[in-house]
Amino acid sequence: MLRGGFLSLLVTQFFGAANDNILKGVLTYMVITQGVWEGQLGTGGQAIVGVCFTLPFILLSGYAGQIADRFSKRRVSIAVKICEIPIAMTAMAGFWLGNLWVTMAALVALTCQSAFFGPAKYGMIPELVDESDLSRANGTINMMTNIAVIVGTLTAGYVADLYNPIVDGGSTVGMRWLPGVVLVAVAIAGWISVLFLDRLEPGDPNLKYDYNPFTTYVFAIKEMAKTRMLMVMMAWGYFYLMAGLAFFILPEYTTVLNIDRASASILMGVLGISVGVGCAFAGFISGDRIEPRLIPLGAIGLVVFFALLGMVTPRLYGVGPEVVGVGGMPRSSIMQVGLSNVSLFIMGAGFFAGFYIVPLQALLQSLSPDDERGRFLGTANAVSFAFMTFAAVVYFVVRGMFGDSPQRIFLLCSVLMALGTVFFLWRLRGSGVMAARE
Repeated sequence: MLRGGFLSLLVTQFFGAANDNILKGVLTYMVITQGVWEGQLGTGGQAIVGVCFTLPFILLSGYAGQIADRFSKRRVSIAVKICEIPIAMTAMAGFWLGNLWVTMAALVALTCQSAFFGPAKYGMIPELVDESDLSRANGTINMMTNIAVIVGTLTAGYVADLYNPIVDGGSTVGMRWLPGVVLVAVAIAGWISVLFLDRLEPGDPNLKYDYNPFTTYVFAIKEMAKTRMLMVMMAWGYFYLMAGLAFFILPEYTTVLNIDRASASILMGVLGISVGVGCAFAGFISGDRIEPRLIPLGAIGLVVFFALLGMVTPRLYGVGPEVVGVGGMPRSSIMQVGLSNVSLFIMGAGFFAGFYIVPLQALLQSLSPDDERGRFLGTANAVSFAFMTFAAVVYFVVRGMFGDSPQRIFLLCSVLMALGTVFFLWRLRGSGVMAARE
């Protein structure tokens, strides 16, 4: 499985996902409490950042799927990675000038290039590995993606603290050049890594473009609806509703636990690590098969740990001279965050998330026709980001109802996960999809 082309894809995906999360993370911290752009997007402003991050995937994935089928997926990947460098330079200008709107424009542009990378990235996996290795390959790439999320979110926390340090309860301007330099450096690294991809043949070189971005979705959904693949795609996309809500809640633990941004980023990193471990473990125990029976196990774990995150009072178990507690405590150390009950519950949720998403992703790839895989996976990508956009809308609407306890929104995640699991398992019953596939 670990051939040169697949390794190149892993590294390229790592740098791309890391850069997305660095820019999104720093922007998120800047628009919430004590950020340099605090209040400019209103209460729960990180949801607006989330919409800017997800909307391009919905609008462009149809085009991206057509391009992934029309041209070599290697050629598409190189092109989008070249585009990432000037986009990172635009973000550099936005942070340097302290201009929210330039920086937001850079985020939109960065997600546009990521949207074009998505179908090519996932569509080339069956071309780079044997079918018997699909589960392991998807487990591995999901693990690497989540490691990238860890690196990106941790980096975002530290970069945000250096760019806009919080001093004596207020904030000031710090290292204005730092976010842009980091983004440009990661973009260059991603461009170098993509050059080592194997040469790949186009899936359908005679494909005629349809310039209506939604025609591809309509076509793919109609084809999927002839089998249970449509429900597989919806079950996969539904997970991103929960993931989107979780990633909006976690930055607010700066207030819930009275910790700095770097420490809050560690909580987000814990989620990334645990999802990565769960994906790798799901791929390992699946072996040379696709194991859909892991899906309900993963869903049950998510329901339980989301409920714990919503019900149990967040608490830090201090060490040394610092005070143990939540309200009014001194800013915590990294060690204390590591001992938080929050981090333990996040770890559990992330681990079971891997069990849920790996079989569904492998099924999507396996069930997609070779000459239409880009369009099918582009549609699935758009659906997942539509759910993430809906998560942003939900968060923006309900955030004010939870006052100083945004962590209670995890209870909503638990209820939604339980309802969704019952619905999708009922729709997939007796279809053969839930049986292990060679």
